Amino acid sequence: MFWACMFCVCSQDAVRVWTLQDCLTYAEENNIQIRQSRNDYLSGVEDTKEAKAALFPSLSATVDQSYVNNPAASSTNRNTYSGSYSLNAGMTVFQGGKLRTAVKMQNVQNQMDELALEEAAIDIRMAIVQAYMQCLYASEAIVINQSMTEAAKRQRDRAEEMWKAGAVSKVDFAQLESQYASNAYQVVVARSSYDNYKLQLKQLLELGVMDDMELAVPRITEDMVLQELPSKATLLDTAMQFMPEVKRAELAVTSAELGEKSARSGFFPAISLSAGIGSGHSTNAMVPENQLWNNLSENVGLTVSVPLFSNRKNRTAVNKARLALENSRLDQLNVEKELAQEVEAVYLDALSAQSQYAAAAEKEKYAQQSYELTSEQFSVGAANTVELITAQNELTAARQETLQAKYMAVMSMELLNIYQGKKLLL
Repeated sequence: MFWACMFCVCSQDAVRVWTLQDCLTYAEENNIQIRQSRNDYLSGVEDTKEAKAALFPSLSATVDQSYVNNPAASSTNRNTYSGSYSLNAGMTVFQGGKLRTAVKMQNVQNQMDELALEEAAIDIRMAIVQAYMQCLYASEAIVINQSMTEAAKRQRDRAEEMWKAGAVSKVDFAQLESQYASNAYQVVVARSSYDNYKLQLKQLLELGVMDDMELAVPRITEDMVLQELPSKATLLDTAMQFMPEVKRAELAVTSAELGEKSARSGFFPAISLSAGIGSGHSTNAMVPENQLWNNLSENVGLTVSVPLFSNRKNRTAVNKARLALENSRLDQLNVEKELAQEVEAVYLDALSAQSQYAAAAEKEKYAQQSYELTSEQFSVGAANTVELITAQNELTAARQETLQAKYMAVMSMELLNIYQGKKLLL
């Protein structure tokens, strides 16, 4: 029974292990920025429904009840009760196409809001990929620094024995002891970096302060790191077709064109229809019987409003709409330019990281051989502490360079996959 209870406690306290795909899926439903963008889209859908409803007649009913007290009146009945009732309908028949243009503009805005939602989701995906890769890099850096710290401890312990035996000086032993402390400090730094990167990831996922998480460590092969990339032209062309900000910029131009058309409607006459029916009653009526029928009235009206002089409001509206259209076209060019720069920068980072990884891996191989030989020579007194520490530092630097280039390459390739709408590697 005791062991069963212990198992239950351990199961409840188990920390969830997150893969990269787990993070992306969770963020799509819980990230605040994405949820706000989704609400903006839904709000725009309501505006579209309202714009469509404006094409149909409006109907309103009015009921009015009043009481009047006139104490100075000569009649015995100084109190008057009255009521009126009406039902009114109205409809805009023609307004220069403004109402239908408004519906079209709202439909375009809905598409833009939907694309803005996709854009927000992609931005979060990219941020999560970067934070996740930084976490993996920091996690592996901890392992490397722990390994070098353990090696430094063995060297220090060996040097202590040699110092006691008189084979090395006190200075040599102190140098190796200092090297061991330095390596141990780097482990602390690496753990701090890992915690900071994991905190950034938790914030992107909207996890609470008390929520803990562990990251799944995927197997990254050399083939994955050095895989051939598509041509830059192919990447740019695919990104221009896939990324939502490009399509959104195109729709912004369409919306601005409709805005200019809407502004021109101010020069056209407006025609509207109205109809109503009403009646009323009063206690002071001369004929109190059948008041509602006797006071019944019906009306139908046609209103034509012709703009003759609007203090230049219509002309100003058209001119400003033209400027807004020109700005939207410039914004479209700017969006395409910025996207091309982003994709090219990530592409160059990927190429550079692949080249650095190949060189760093080769450097690490020889640094490992040099360190092993120097360690053997130090053990038999054929190498001094400076040579040993130098070899160890070179190996540590080579490992860090290889590690950094590996994750930079994979991260850049994952970002390129997002730009192209492709499945991620991990």
